[in-house]
Amino acid sequence: MKKVLVLGGGFAGVEAAIFLKKEGFSVDLITPRPYMYIYPISIWVPVYDAEFSDVCIPMEELAAVHRFNWIQDEIIEIKAKEKTAVGKRGEYSGDYMVIAIGAGKVPVGGSENYLSICGDPEDAIKMRDRIDELVTEKRSGKIVMGFGGNPKDGSGVRGGPAFEMIFNVHNYLKKKGLRDKFELTFFATMAEPGKRLGPQALKMIDMFFSRLNINKHFGKKIKRFEPNGIVFEDNSFMESDFTMYIPANAGHPVFEKSDLPLSEGGFVLVDEYCEVKDIEGVYAIGDSAYIEGPEWRAKQGHIAEVMARNTANNIAVASGVKSAKKESYIHHLNIICVMDSGDGAAFVYRDDKRGLMLPMPLVGHWLKKGWGWYCRNSKLDKIPRIPGL
Repeated sequence: MKKVLVLGGGFAGVEAAIFLKKEGFSVDLITPRPYMYIYPISIWVPVYDAEFSDVCIPMEELAAVHRFNWIQDEIIEIKAKEKTAVGKRGEYSGDYMVIAIGAGKVPVGGSENYLSICGDPEDAIKMRDRIDELVTEKRSGKIVMGFGGNPKDGSGVRGGPAFEMIFNVHNYLKKKGLRDKFELTFFATMAEPGKRLGPQALKMIDMFFSRLNINKHFGKKIKRFEPNGIVFEDNSFMESDFTMYIPANAGHPVFEKSDLPLSEGGFVLVDEYCEVKDIEGVYAIGDSAYIEGPEWRAKQGHIAEVMARNTANNIAVASGVKSAKKESYIHHLNIICVMDSGDGAAFVYRDDKRGLMLPMPLVGHWLKKGWGWYCRNSKLDKIPRIPGL
């Protein structure tokens, strides 16, 4: 039985391990965290709408259910041509390698002065504590939330969770009867955040900001973060009692010293079948990979899982395990999400033909809650999985 080495325990890595086992391979999955973190529903941890444990799936349970070998280690070096990875605890190799360790972040000065809902999972708990401190002790303040871009690769922008966080914080403060005591500001380094979702979504987001009395600060690059605010490129200063910021993705630092071919933005160059260019038997998926496609393309969990399932199929084809066609991720590219606000949501969809944003008051919030329950339980095989989800 041939062995596949899967690096990473997020949506891409776990999905790859699950489907590679279905194809009959021996699988070693290496990740430093003892759980898979469900980032899309972590937005509720800071506002007491979910516990930290609710957004974690124990890796030990996943490995037992799906019969792959989980190794807890952090990868510090990749020797792609040798299909070998070096961790802090050991060295690992396989007949095939799947790289799914995620991405790095576009650096900004003063990163110790903000927390990120798309950063370390523990940041969600720290955010909850900081917001709670303002609510219970100061009972007023200025809360600033936003995201940045990567001029070398627009697909790595994480705008959606930033919108969701500020809408959820608005709703949380409203329920506490303190919304009028807090000034909320949303910032972004681009002039039109949300533009990739289409003109309708852009107008609707603007309408939400106006209706919810959320200030906007767009189109200025960040110079540095300070304990009490943000300094922008023109030396203007925005005061903040608490700052949440989502930096854009950049290539993972481990890739820089590897023998992997990289894009200008530092992501692993792959073809439409997720095969690393010019290195046989090595694949890259999810946030680790450079994604071809239209300007509006974005790296999302469902795209990562499509790439993972396709990669399992393509490795099976390449190894002769089965006779089938290789599968491409290209025709699956779209943006789809339920943008939650705590008391409702909006369904967002974008492809080459259209872009839409459909408000779903109240029911949308519970729809996303239901997806979180489905994600956790279907991953653990406690309920049947819906094909393609």
